[in-house]
Amino acid sequence: MARQKTIFVCQNCGYKAPKWLGRCPDCSTWNSFVEELTEIGQQDKPRRQPLLDKPQRIDKVTLNKEVRKKTGLSEFDRTLGGGVVPGSLVLIGGDPGIGKSTLILQVVQRLAQQGHRVLYISGEESVQQIKMRAQRISADSSELYLLSGTCLEDVIARVDELAPQIIVIDSIQTIFTESLSSSPGSIGQVREVTSMLMNLAKSSGRAIFLIGHVTKDGAIAGPKVLEHSVDTVLYFEGDGSHIYRILRAVKNRYGPTNEIGVFEMMDNGLHEVGNPSKIFLEERAEDVSGSIVISCMEGSRPILVEIQALVCSSSLAMPRRTTIGVDPNRVSLLAAVLAKRGGVNLSDKDIFINVAGGIKIVEPAIDLGIISTTASSFLNKSIARNTVTFGEVGLSGEVRGVSQTELRLKEAVKLGFSRCLLSKKSIKTLKRKTDIELIGVSSVMELLDVLF
Repeated sequence: MARQKTIFVCQNCGYKAPKWLGRCPDCSTWNSFVEELTEIGQQDKPRRQPLLDKPQRIDKVTLNKEVRKKTGLSEFDRTLGGGVVPGSLVLIGGDPGIGKSTLILQVVQRLAQQGHRVLYISGEESVQQIKMRAQRISADSSELYLLSGTCLEDVIARVDELAPQIIVIDSIQTIFTESLSSSPGSIGQVREVTSMLMNLAKSSGRAIFLIGHVTKDGAIAGPKVLEHSVDTVLYFEGDGSHIYRILRAVKNRYGPTNEIGVFEMMDNGLHEVGNPSKIFLEERAEDVSGSIVISCMEGSRPILVEIQALVCSSSLAMPRRTTIGVDPNRVSLLAAVLAKRGGVNLSDKDIFINVAGGIKIVEPAIDLGIISTTASSFLNKSIARNTVTFGEVGLSGEVRGVSQTELRLKEAVKLGFSRCLLSKKSIKTLKRKTDIELIGVSSVMELLDVLF
């Protein structure tokens, strides 16, 4: 008979050790080892896999037409790439209280209204607690079933009885399988439960949504294998003090990544924001230095946001570079370019950069906006309110073109902007005329001459 033995497992990478270690020798994470029980003689025994099909020539493989289920929430469908794919495993992560459960309950309610049978499984709340939230968002479809439980074997038995087309697991860290003796949420349990749910989704064609907690660093709690095992990873972002929420796709096997959906949190649930650019710019101040609008791409959607900068004298030996919504390393790099190539000395200045509205921008098209608004705050000169900009800035001070120029300009024209600063190369790539004045710049010095 197999006997039990205690081992210590790193909850970040899965490294196993016979005793507790303060620092993982594999991933160098501190205080990540958790005691788990395992059975000697069975822990290394691989599970028997079903027989594989015969190899097929690639030119003989036929493709089935992909049929997506539209949820009716266009922002959610956009993030998924057009709708829910049958047999897919979707992971939704976010901070506690951000609205993950409310969002997925609204999604499955709309699917249930279309006639799709849905099973909502909660390991943290009773069915009465879920019903209270459902009343707030008017979720009362007869095809929406609720279940409270944490044992995966019992859950699968109920799934076989009910035969739902959509399954929700809230949350994945609370579900455990009886085949392992470790506690729920441990790396072994999360890996095994996710693997079994993936097999269930692929074999039955049911779409499964997993809700995952996040750590203090903003990553989904548990091992990275959780994100690698699923088909789609969505992050629900936002500040608890703001009413706007952003659903961002960071992995999608059935559609584009970096797509976003924008929602507004109201008393009766989440409401879609069809024109986020207008929302982000509606409270913009007039005739104030250190402010400019940039056009960025989030997936296939152009969004206009306001970049704010504040440059002031520093009393510290090492001036601060504080940013919200952009990479602080990028801001330090652009400050050095502005000093070296533009003649604007910022070595003794504190620089604060903020993206209004709580959105995060990672693409290099924001460079020209950061340069412009930083110089505006330093010189205390405002930039014309009807100006929008986008472009990448290199270390030699050159301004480079970015993709999707026509889409960016089209969004700017729709919101009433009449002047755009961009690279000269981007202007050459345009195939049609636009109703906006285009000013091409090739360097940081040329940009400063145009603005000031």
